[in-house]
Amino acid sequence: MNLNIFSDRLQIELDWFEQLWAFSWSKVFEIPLAHLDKVTTEEPKSNWSEIRAPGTFIPGIIKAGTYYTSTGKEFWYVTKDKDYLVLELNNETYRRMIFTLNDSEIWQLKISQAKAALVN
Repeated sequence: MNLNIFSDRLQIELDWFEQLWAFSWSKVFEIPLAHLDKVTTEEPKSNWSEIRAPGTFIPGIIKAGTYYTSTGKEFWYVTKDKDYLVLELNNETYRRMIFTLNDSEIWQLKISQAKAALVN
């Protein structure tokens, strides 16, 4: 997975195998920074009542794809690693996007700084 920030947008590019596990037609997600409500590295809450459609779930190994929850439609690509990056969105297809990546805290800082720079 590759993340980039281009002026006012966050770009998330999935590798081919990530696309496969997530059953995602989209290889690249582009999110306007203005549509980001919150960026955290906290472990997201997940429960049994989520509806996976489509996606992959192997307990303790991977959770990938589109999930429908009580708070709305979410995109997950998380593995057994605990380095979460949680994006809470507005005016987007997904209400939340949750990923695991090695440098999640660095990306939280970069995204927050880029968003703050837009406001100023």
